[in-house]
Amino acid sequence: MAVRVALADDSFLAREALAGMLEEMPEVELVAACRDADELRAALDDAQPDIVLTEIPMPPSMTDEGLRLAAELRDTHPETAVIALSDECDPAYALALLESGADRRAYLLKERLHSPRQLLAAIETVARGGSLIDAKVVEGLVDQGRRVERSPLDDLTAEERATLVEMARGASNAAIAKKLAINQRTLERQIHTIFEKLELPATPDVNRRVRAVLLYLATSGAPHTP
Repeated sequence: MAVRVALADDSFLAREALAGMLEEMPEVELVAACRDADELRAALDDAQPDIVLTEIPMPPSMTDEGLRLAAELRDTHPETAVIALSDECDPAYALALLESGADRRAYLLKERLHSPRQLLAAIETVARGGSLIDAKVVEGLVDQGRRVERSPLDDLTAEERATLVEMARGASNAAIAKKLAINQRTLERQIHTIFEKLELPATPDVNRRVRAVLLYLATSGAPHTP
């Protein structure tokens, strides 16, 4: 069954370009193409999308409408995934998007979205319940983290920090192990050590992987959006 996607972008050209990408994907059904967040809200119940693909700044304020919509959907449509798009590499956007949970959330930069394959990879990731942050944004978070005087991340080794960066990007254990050229058993031990250093105890109701990513974002120096 095709993944149902609803699109919102106030730019006609951007909306048409994204719709064209989506229509090239046999795995995807475009069920709504809206001009702003209010129009998308009105279409949600009829369109019943699995995923919302939304620009972040939209009318009327042109600030963070897409992020506010993503936060609302946690309550009104908790199973609906959100891919947020932006022209700006702003770590604060990533933090705001994920602060209520990283599952089924992605943050992509429009300037780096060059092919349907890249967009489809993000769609498949959030459809599976995963998260994805553009690598350029993650690099910005790391740079900001280096300017913080002290954080729980300071106790991580370079290898552990590299692993956490890949986790924040939404990579699977298999992908992380391949990227860092280590076997998966070694990686699993390393992730366990990260959880211990970040003081994330094992509990039945908390996903420690998500908490580790959120702690990484929260202590990297990125401020919340106003």
